[in-house]
Formats: sequence, structure tokens, C-alpha cells
Amino acid sequence: MRTYLGIELGSTRIKAVLIDESYAPIASGEFGWENQFENGVWTYSLDEVWRGLQASVADLIGNYQTTHQTPFPTVSGMGISAMMHGYLVFGKAGNQLVPFRTWRNTITEQAATELTDLFGFNIPQRWSIAHLYHAVLGGEAHIGEIDFVTTLAGYVHEQLTGQRVIGIGDASGIFPIDSTTNDYHDNMVAQFDTRSARHGAAFKLRNVLPKVLNAGDPAGTLTADGAKLLDPTGTLTAGIPLCPPEGDAGTGMVATNSVAARTGNVSAGTSVFAMLVLEKALSKLYPEIDMVTTPTGKPVAMVHCNNCTSDLDAWVRLFGEAMGALGMNPSATELYGALYGAALTGDKDSGGLVACNYLSGEHLTGFHEGRPLFARTPDSAFTLPNFMRTLLFSAMATLKIGMDILVDGEGVTLEKMLGHGGLFKTPVVGQTLMAGALNIPVAVMESAGEGGAWGIALLASYAVQKGADETLEAFLADRVFSGYTVTSIQPDPADVVGFASYLTRYRALLEVERAAVTYLTNYGKEG
Repeated sequence: MRTYLGIELGSTRIKAVLIDESYAPIASGEFGWENQFENGVWTYSLDEVWRGLQASVADLIGNYQTTHQTPFPTVSGMGISAMMHGYLVFGKAGNQLVPFRTWRNTITEQAATELTDLFGFNIPQRWSIAHLYHAVLGGEAHIGEIDFVTTLAGYVHEQLTGQRVIGIGDASGIFPIDSTTNDYHDNMVAQFDTRSARHGAAFKLRNVLPKVLNAGDPAGTLTADGAKLLDPTGTLTAGIPLCPPEGDAGTGMVATNSVAARTGNVSAGTSVFAMLVLEKALSKLYPEIDMVTTPTGKPVAMVHCNNCTSDLDAWVRLFGEAMGALGMNPSATELYGALYGAALTGDKDSGGLVACNYLSGEHLTGFHEGRPLFARTPDSAFTLPNFMRTLLFSAMATLKIGMDILVDGEGVTLEKMLGHGGLFKTPVVGQTLMAGALNIPVAVMESAGEGGAWGIALLASYAVQKGADETLEAFLADRVFSGYTVTSIQPDPADVVGFASYLTRYRALLEVERAAVTYLTNYGKEG
């Protein structure tokens, strides 16, 4: 039996998925983790990266052996995926020069604005190049020591294989990609080198960035040292071929079979983003819209929001604590199922309640920091169903603001959006409300809960099995998804109207949010 291993380092969990020759998951393992806000920066420690990787792989192996009552099988191929963007920078000795600055940081506004103006191409604050230029502008001491800059997936892949490479989808969140060459954009590289040199930077950009690879390209094999890093027990052995490391956006596209033109998907977890594969370029630059690529280099319009379920999850945990105080201990599945299910019975406009879910900054609406808020008027219908519907609506509101730019401003049309990620693990609820929010049918595959770990496992199988001229699009359509069940929910007109009413309140609440960021900055930190 051939098996393929996919591992994705997401923002709240590291997940490992093993698939078989039918591309179905046969075992999984995971490790929960959280980013830390240290010295004004959202970060994860690299020690926690490896602790989490080892724990998720150990959990996978144990679950497989328990379920199948057989030894863990030989792995025919594997791949690493992780949250995109951010700033991981190293010196010549492989030493980390500054703590990992993740995608969640909104500290690079000046750098991102200057590069956007220089390139005539939108550079979001979370992109790696914005973080690098931010360090250059700030004259940070480590600039003179830089040997290489990479993403989290690129870092882990290099430690496992010794290969300093990156998948093109992940690369498109480092620096703009030229889809005619499937490489970093030459003219923009030259422009960056000239501009950064004026500020005293001696490095050349191409010398410090990983090499760009397409889906299916060979990307090295697991070394003996890499195998020990990943699995100290020795169950995984050296020699396993790896596919190019990818970002969570690319694996999300693969996991939803959304890599062909005019397809789209929405990934909803700690962050939420919608990916629309374009037939042609947008008519102009939109600061709110990112231009990235599929794992094969096709242009993609991306609406990315830093905040989605973090505030929602915090409220669910609080309800769980309340139930625990009464001697009830529901499982996470039961708790989420009951609370999410209640939202479907709420008023269509959530009864006049409103919440802002900004735990961190949100570039799309112009926030450097966030303060989660809940508000209601004296005559609001303050019920549990309305409260839960409000929290779910708040997780979708900023995405809707960005999607309106593409739908209303560019006339982009989609037959449906494929949903995946944690929001869709509870059946029907997130799918129904998202369809109403976006006014687009939302489909979910039976594999939706597996998400990007399954997506990178599919990319690993493609790299090993693909025919000489077999495209990724054909591989996914003909081999992987031909027998998969897809459940699609049409938008309910009443839900569309109800969410529109909610969004009006949400936009008004953003002014309160701005005041909260200003006046609650140091609250609770004195003394």
C-alpha cells in the first residue's frame, strides 16, 4: 500500500494526515498551540515548532496503529505546509536573527506602502518582503547578518531535506510572482535591491530568498537528521521524497479542488480568506486585495482577513466553563454543535446585536490593533441564538467587505465557493450562514475538516505519481475528486437580507472599535 503524509502548521494546531492510494485520510494526529504576543510582536518559538511537529506525528502514528492494529506503513511521499507570510530570518550559521514575526503582525505599514508605490503592485503588511523592508527601514542590527529569509513551511522543509526551496503559492506571499516565468518578478527584484541599498542594505534579494518550485517538482528527500527531528522514535526513516513546501492558501485550494480558473474557495479558521482563480488580471490595484498564485502559478485574487474564529472560540470556551461549573462536561463536538446549531434559530439579522471580532489588527479595514467588542441597544433581542448568530456573523463580516470589491468593483462571478477549515467542521451551520453572507452558494466536501494537511498530502502524492504531461488540475479532477460527495447550500434570500442589515451595524461598530483601540491600549496593564 502506498501512503502519503501531509503536515500543516496552522495558527492553532499542527496537523498530520496520512492518506492511502484512494487519497482518503486513513489516520491523523495533531498538536494544539497558540501564538504569543511578546514585545509587541505576534510570534511562535521554533522550539515549539519542533515540539508540535513531533507530537502531531507521534499522535498520527499512535492513532494509525490503534485503529488498524498493524505497524505504521512505509510512507511513499510527504509534504510540509504552514501559514503563509511573516518573517523568519537566519544568519550564515543557521542561527535565528530575530523572533518569528507572523502574518498576524500589522507593524509594517510604511514598508508595505512604499513597496506598493514602488512596484505598482499591492504589497500587504503581512508579506515577508514587507517585513524585510520594514527591518531595512528601521536599520535593525540583524540586516547586515542576513543569510536567508523564508516562511515557516520553507524553514521546516529545509531542516528536513537540506533544500532551500519554496512552492510557488507560498512564494507568492513572500514576493510578487511573474506568472509568465513562475518566478519572482525580475523587474521588482531589481527595484527592491536598488531601493534597499539606499538604506544601507548590502544583500541581494535573490541570494537570500528560497528557490521557487512548481507543484510536482522534486524538492529533496527526508534526510537522516530530518527524520530524527520529525520522529525521534525512528518510525519515519530517511529517503522519503518531499513535494515543494506550500502555504495554507495553496493547500486550501488543492483540498477544495479550486485550482482551475473561475473556481474559488473560502478557508475559515483563526483567519479567513477567500481565493478566486482569475481568468484575467484585475483592472487596477486594490490595496485590500492580494494577488497570489495557485500551486502551479495561476493568478489568484485573495481577500485575507486576520480575524475570524478566535473571538468566537473564546466565547465557546466560556460557555464550556459555565457548563463545567454545573457539573456538565460536553465534548468539543457537542459544545460547538449545540451553540452553532442555536444560531440557525436566531433572528435573521441577529436581533439587533453586533460584535467586532478583532483580536489583532485588520489591514482590510485599517486597524493596527484589535479589541474584541460586543454591543447591543436596550431594545435588542438578547437571546442565545441571536448571540451565537452575531458571533458567527462577526467572523464573516470583514470578508464580505473585501468580497464586495471583487464582485461589485470587478464583476467577478463564481458558481459556488468551496468551504473548508474549522468553521465548517460543524455541519450545515457555518455553510448556511456563509452562503447568506456572501450571497453565493457554499459547498463543502466530506473532507472539509481535514483542510490543508490533506491538501499537502495530495500535493505529495501528485509529485510522486503524476504522469509526464498530467496537470495538477487534471490529477485532482480525474483521480482525487471524481468520487467525492459535495454538499452545496444555496443562499436563503432572508439570510442575505438579514446579514446585510447586520453588516450595516458592523460598519458602524468599527468606529467604536477605533475608539476602543485608542482608549483601551493600556487597560489592565498598570500596577
